Amino acid sequence: MRPAALRAEGWGWQHAGRRGWAVRGLDLRVEPGERVLLLGPSGAGKSTLLKAFAGVLGDDEGEGEGRLLVDGEDAAAARGRVGLVLQAPDANIVLERVGDDVAFGCENLRVPAADIPARVSAALAAVGLGVPLDRSTAALSGGQQQRLAVAGVLAMGAGAVLLDEPTANLDPRGVPAVRDAVLAAAAGATLVVVEHRVDVWQDHVDRVVVLEPGGGVLAEGPPRRVLQEEGRALAAAGVWVPGFVPRPPRTPRPGGAPLLVAEALAVGRDGAAVASGIDATARSGGALAVLGPNGAGKSTFALTAGGLIPPVAGRLEALPALGDRLRAEPIRWRSRELLPRIGSVFQQPEHQFVAPTVRQELAVGPRALRLGEQAVAARTTEVLETLRLGALADANPFTLSGGEQRRLSVATALATAPKVLVVDEPTFGQDARTWSGLVDLFERLLDDGSSVIAVTHDERFADALGADRLVLA
Repeated sequence: MRPAALRAEGWGWQHAGRRGWAVRGLDLRVEPGERVLLLGPSGAGKSTLLKAFAGVLGDDEGEGEGRLLVDGEDAAAARGRVGLVLQAPDANIVLERVGDDVAFGCENLRVPAADIPARVSAALAAVGLGVPLDRSTAALSGGQQQRLAVAGVLAMGAGAVLLDEPTANLDPRGVPAVRDAVLAAAAGATLVVVEHRVDVWQDHVDRVVVLEPGGGVLAEGPPRRVLQEEGRALAAAGVWVPGFVPRPPRTPRPGGAPLLVAEALAVGRDGAAVASGIDATARSGGALAVLGPNGAGKSTFALTAGGLIPPVAGRLEALPALGDRLRAEPIRWRSRELLPRIGSVFQQPEHQFVAPTVRQELAVGPRALRLGEQAVAARTTEVLETLRLGALADANPFTLSGGEQRRLSVATALATAPKVLVVDEPTFGQDARTWSGLVDLFERLLDDGSSVIAVTHDERFADALGADRLVLA
């Protein structure tokens, strides 16, 4: 398929129910076959722009202005010319089995049936997803789902490939392989990548474009020139710039009294273990980083530690400093008993949103604890300010950017002031400024005697907290 040309002419988009514009007055040209790294602070409209080019922003989702063109045709009428990998891995999944899901885009583009199996196999091999074609897509880890989404777009052979944080949930060893697979499979196609891991892509793109929140283009040009000549200003704006480190590593925290202990723990679903032999302790004032490759059972461990699914074997117990006089096993606690003791933040933020506005979402937990309305309002306002979500208080959570949704999911857990906070990929989608803000927040929690258990691929985050390591193989 021939490479596509992308154009934005005075284009803007305002999400329904939002006062501010996600993007406005944007003029941008991406030439056929060009490779562009699209940067900008969290909330600058990067994901919105990609969705619009792919023709998946509906009139009921907001209001647009200006023109957005694919090969000179309105983007909404050019579906099929553009392949998109969304920021949330599971949002890309359509069908129940891996092979069928990769084939879905090909079938919609009317690729000859005889050609589809070879495309599916080649795409899965390219991204390193070595699972059976009949594997349930729901059984994949977040990182595996991300590889699956990239494979589906590569199999389509689209004229333009748009990738929104394609390596964010991948373990560090898998990042270069997936990047190289994308570059090889998209050879000749137009490529636009939104990514906070700038160092991964800077030597493999033709141009960097930096968006300004609510406005147009803040900077653009050859990667080395933009990142070197304007690096300090971009870093101050929140852009991840190689060589600019928001927070240096800190000395490991020894932690205090043990709160939650795992011994010879095996975790899994339906009685089948995905990880076993786990020994770990969450201590007051201490952080524990849970590391390991995709599919190693990190998220399953987080759900188990959060008292949300039962252990397969071994011991997971809350000590008196956490559980008071409750039964030792958190899985046996009622939700009202869990809320002030163990808070959980899921890998996909949107999985825990239940209210129509950000403010109402933050009030759900405190109200479940039967706090008075005055106390609920005070706690909600405090958390809104702490995580810089005040301007979004009346927005629908599902209209937020990926980074904003992540901060909201952390905020919902903090609203109940738990003694142990279990977070899965807490820095996903964060720019350098909001990343640093999250580190500040977690450090304050630790200083106040809480414990943080963080499933993460972000070594900088673990270093900044002085966290102990639990590595699952």
